[in-house]
Amino acid sequence: MAQQQNQSSSRGFAAMDEKQQRAIASMGGKAAHQKGTAHEFSSEEARAAGRKGGAAVSQNREHMAAIGRKGGAAVSQNRSHMAQIGRKGGEARGDGSNSAQSQPEREDEQGERGSSDEQHAAGQQSH
Repeated sequence: MAQQQNQSSSRGFAAMDEKQQRAIASMGGKAAHQKGTAHEFSSEEARAAGRKGGAAVSQNREHMAAIGRKGGAAVSQNRSHMAQIGRKGGEARGDGSNSAQSQPEREDEQGERGSSDEQHAAGQQSH
């Protein structure tokens, strides 16, 4: 008998597949709108809900770190985008330390552009 209490039931809404659950929930939402009892968020309520959700998610540092790593990996795949970010950073510093301004650019075998220092460093790593 104790074994049965620890097992979850295979009946009811929770046991249905996701598609069935969505269909039933959709019918309930449509009925509420027709009846006039459905709650519609104002923009301020929506902002408050978003802040609350964001604060809750940001408490989990591991989750936030995983999100950051995933975004960083996706962005770094686009070399031209990364180069553009680097140029903007150099321009924002305004101290003339942007190496792209002081080094001539050349195209490598893949048609990528970079300074001669970058190409030399890349060549050293491949040996």
